Amino acid sequence: MERVPQEAGAAEAQGAVAGRARRFVIGGGVLVVVAAIAYWLGSSGEDPAPRPSATPTPNATLTTADVFKRVGPSVAVIQAGKSLGTGVIAAEDGTILTAHHVVKGTDDVTVTFADGTKTKAVVESSNPKRDIATLKPAKLPEIVVPATLGGAVTVGAPVVAIGNPLGLTYSVSTGVVSGLNRSAENGDLKELIQFDASVNPGSSGGPLLDARGLVIGIVVSIADPGGDEAFAGIAFAVPIGAALGGDEGDGPPGDGPLI
Repeated sequence: MERVPQEAGAAEAQGAVAGRARRFVIGGGVLVVVAAIAYWLGSSGEDPAPRPSATPTPNATLTTADVFKRVGPSVAVIQAGKSLGTGVIAAEDGTILTAHHVVKGTDDVTVTFADGTKTKAVVESSNPKRDIATLKPAKLPEIVVPATLGGAVTVGAPVVAIGNPLGLTYSVSTGVVSGLNRSAENGDLKELIQFDASVNPGSSGGPLLDARGLVIGIVVSIADPGGDEAFAGIAFAVPIGAALGGDEGDGPPGDGPLI
């Protein structure tokens, strides 16, 4: 029996299989090379369609320096007769919020803005029960920078106070909200924010700010157990909502440690 043709056929079949195997190997090698090139191009080059960056959140907290940079231009020095205080620009027309006790009993009110602009001002409205007043300056700075008002208040949240304690203009102090719904001035002032950022005489009327730079209160008073008007770690501010919308009062607050 002839066996040669079978062997030849087998050899041809083996050659065909080997050829297919070589093609698969070559094809696989090409795929590997293509994948490697694609990876190299993707890792070494720029994305043809860059991914969008995360949108900054409006709730992002700021450093104390950033808060001062943002709100400092909105703060003013208030000289009312012999009384020194602080104010904050609360509207585009230059209206200033301050403490009523800073300006009560005098028509001689001078405002100095952050850019050095100095002008007379009149008391446009007052709310003695809240110890809040608004001032209308006769002249405005070239650029009016009103502060942003409003913000939630929670115990333990960080706060920043900007003011003119003891005549040291544009001083910054930090602390936390120590309590809510407090009373001061022998109970004449109610529903106050208690905080522990350092304030002293001259700070009254200044803004109390949250970590986003929003005005959450107007500084009005300190606890003064020693009777020397020195800061004892307890201060009070009128919540900004009450400062803007409280009922009008008829008489001055108590004779406690207003600053």
